[in-house]
Amino acid sequence: MQDTELSNPFSARNICQTLLNQGYLSKSQTKELLQKKNVLDRKLENLRNQPGGHSATLVEVIGGLNMSRADDPKKPVDEEIIYEALAADWEMPYRKIDPLKLDMKVVTTTIPRNFAKKHLILPISLDDGHLTLATSQPLSDMEMEDIVRAVNMKVDPVVCTRNDILKLIDEFFGFQKSIKAAEHQFSGPSVDLGNLEQYINLKDVSASDQHIVTAVNHMLSYAFDQRASDIHIEPKREESMVRMRIDGVLHVVYNLPKNIHNAAVSRIKTMSRLNMAEKRRPQDGRIKADKGGQEVEIRVSTIPVAFGEKVVMRVMDPDVLFQDLENLGFSATDLDRYTRFIKMPHGIVLVTGPTGSGKSTTLYSTLRTISSPEINITTVEDPIEMIHEEFNQIGVQPAIDVTFSNILRNILRQDPDVIMIGEMRDLDTASNAVQAALTGHLVLSTLHTNDAPTSVTRLLDLGLPAYLIQSTLIGIIAQRLVRRICNYCRAPFEMNLEQLTEMGIYLDRQGTLELYQGKGCHRCRGTGYLGREGIYEVLPYTEGIRQLTTSDTNLDALSRKAREEGMVTLRDNAVEKMLKGITTYQEVMRVTWEEFSLTE
Repeated sequence: MQDTELSNPFSARNICQTLLNQGYLSKSQTKELLQKKNVLDRKLENLRNQPGGHSATLVEVIGGLNMSRADDPKKPVDEEIIYEALAADWEMPYRKIDPLKLDMKVVTTTIPRNFAKKHLILPISLDDGHLTLATSQPLSDMEMEDIVRAVNMKVDPVVCTRNDILKLIDEFFGFQKSIKAAEHQFSGPSVDLGNLEQYINLKDVSASDQHIVTAVNHMLSYAFDQRASDIHIEPKREESMVRMRIDGVLHVVYNLPKNIHNAAVSRIKTMSRLNMAEKRRPQDGRIKADKGGQEVEIRVSTIPVAFGEKVVMRVMDPDVLFQDLENLGFSATDLDRYTRFIKMPHGIVLVTGPTGSGKSTTLYSTLRTISSPEINITTVEDPIEMIHEEFNQIGVQPAIDVTFSNILRNILRQDPDVIMIGEMRDLDTASNAVQAALTGHLVLSTLHTNDAPTSVTRLLDLGLPAYLIQSTLIGIIAQRLVRRICNYCRAPFEMNLEQLTEMGIYLDRQGTLELYQGKGCHRCRGTGYLGREGIYEVLPYTEGIRQLTTSDTNLDALSRKAREEGMVTLRDNAVEKMLKGITTYQEVMRVTWEEFSLTE
């Protein structure tokens, strides 16, 4: 019995000894685990009785206990750490698979699905006749011979987690099976070059086909797993490209056969209740989907391009849109100022920044913060980003004359306390917002300006009289999003301050400075960044700023006054986050490039 346990790489004794030797568990933790061996065995038996759990090992059981690491109590002893430790003990390289870097053809055509699932292996790359093969356990000589014989090339095994391998086998083989079946169904002599050249289709596309349904479902699930904010389906001449935006950067995920593009688009249109027959005009819709037991809304936009219809799906995750204001990235001072803005009984608060700067997250999080049974909140949006039952939300519909300016006149009869306007884009909307603020309502809205002081001149450019701005404006915030340094591979480095000065980052010190950067690891896909955080410029509309607001306001004077009164600029806020090790100097320069260009 003892020999059997020692020869089993997944025995409790071997796993605990390996974790102890590498410093992930303390002696007391190891002793405690081994004393619970019977409990662990029962949990393993229950896990193996679950669907797809027949190949489970004690690694999954121990990883699910959420024990704190001895070397870093803030991090858990999870499945990845255990496999990484076992890989070192087996003298094999450990690899965290990045699905975005996998070649679907290599994964799905090198080894049959049944063979891959039986041996828990997954081809992950092919380079110069060498196949890199992911496995969750040491392969016997006989297994290696079978694999080499099957692929007819040299094989380099690397260790990955069992759950990653199983999940990717199901995802990639399942998606490829659906795509192949759909490609076969829609193959034939039909020619369709989309909106460049339109030929007669000899075969109708059925969006109800199960293969297309499965393929689209796979695509959405994959986007959720990868934390994608947007999914782009772009028709090209020979194929259809699928890209996903993750942490603000687009990644090519799939290249689909062109002849199933229309079927996939039709399926998405069906889900979002769009007109499948209309391919010449842009359309907007929405899908409500399930993400791990939580409802997620997907905003769908279609538009005709050269080779067909392009579809963009924006994933509206409530975990992202509805956050505590403290978690958005405000400094303590700026948070205190902004909190005072939104506690005012009436007036206008503006949130500014370009598309994709996080304005919707700030506004929705603000509305949820101030929401209560005693307050009536009404929003006017184009389109409604995320439906929330605590708000009365109105979607703009220009076709039936439901516009920002028109609907605002009717909202005031609905006894609102707080009004959120998606965007002040013309004089009518701005004028009605001012009237709402003058009659005792708190109005939140957005403007597309690069910084907070420019918003004042933007309102004047729209045609609002200076005295109305002086009477209603409470405060303005400008914002951007910077990528956060990955906490798993974050490391310090020394940088000469002269280099920063040459880049336009000025600090009142000399010599060298300790900054941080991400080395790149499997969790951040080698980018060194994981997640994003806001940087802010909060401008209270003080008496000093009010006096400078005239029909011929000088923007430079306004900006100087704002800084004199303590406004921290976007660049200074970004530099502060750089010094705290939250982001990098590269992100500071990328996101606040407008301010750098102004100072050169």
